[in-house]
Amino acid sequence: MDPYIEIHNLSKHYGPIKAVDDLSMKVLPGDIYGFLGPNGSGKSTTIRMMLSLIRPTSGQILLFGRDLATDRFKTLSRIGALIEKPDFYNYLSARKNLEILGKLSDISNLKTRVDEVLDIVGLVPRADSIVRTYSLGMKQRLGIAQALLHHPDLIVLDEPTNGLDPQGQKEIRDLIKSLNRDKNITILISSHILYEIEQIANRMIIIDRGKSLVEGNVQDLVNSQDRQVAFVLGDTTAALKLLDNTPWTARILKSNDERIYFKINKDEIPHLNTFLVENKMQIFAVEPVRSLEDFFLQITDDDKVN
Repeated sequence: MDPYIEIHNLSKHYGPIKAVDDLSMKVLPGDIYGFLGPNGSGKSTTIRMMLSLIRPTSGQILLFGRDLATDRFKTLSRIGALIEKPDFYNYLSARKNLEILGKLSDISNLKTRVDEVLDIVGLVPRADSIVRTYSLGMKQRLGIAQALLHHPDLIVLDEPTNGLDPQGQKEIRDLIKSLNRDKNITILISSHILYEIEQIANRMIIIDRGKSLVEGNVQDLVNSQDRQVAFVLGDTTAALKLLDNTPWTARILKSNDERIYFKINKDEIPHLNTFLVENKMQIFAVEPVRSLEDFFLQITDDDKVN
């Protein structure tokens, strides 16, 4: 099956400014694909080109195996999108807003479909409340309901949890996972909340200054690098003495009364664990400290140095 999104050497220039610079990426059917980068890295510009809102300077965008430049309407009809914050008629109910939008898109069995998407996003109890009374999280869910109206195969979400409190962020994350798992919808999610992507995405790309830095499976990329690991020990003083003058000493980052923190490759963790156990050290836990945020900062810092 063709990738749902395939971008080749995409660029967008505004005079001397290269907002997107020779970018290539691929979103596969079934992905929750994290699109990561600092503010100003070119994520929103790329998404707008992908949705035919702005024209690229050069490069090619294929959606569902079709060239966007020649098959715009066929390809975009299979995509739902929530770009920045959703915009609705605040003096109308959620149901009425969706009915108006559905009529513009000529959706068949509209009333039934409106009820379906309201149920999917958990807004049935407030379906007839005017949107002005909605919280920001409810408006985001209504925006996703709007994106679902026409049964899309792919949804593009640009910063869907931006400005939400932790509970609202969790609700949107859970909704995204259920859409992918239960409705078989492929999702591209642009976000600067790296912890969020680590929890829900299976594949990702990191871009900076319009260029791709790395693309691949989230866990493979994170696990391919050295990470911080904390060994929770019964006696850290004895463990530090044992480790002194061994190759493990150079891997120690810091320690306290309960933990010794190492910077270490995942393949070396069992060897260190065996060494400590064979020398009678009591180990209560091995805790990974490294996160996608560490990886992101490392990748972007390395790029700036190079």
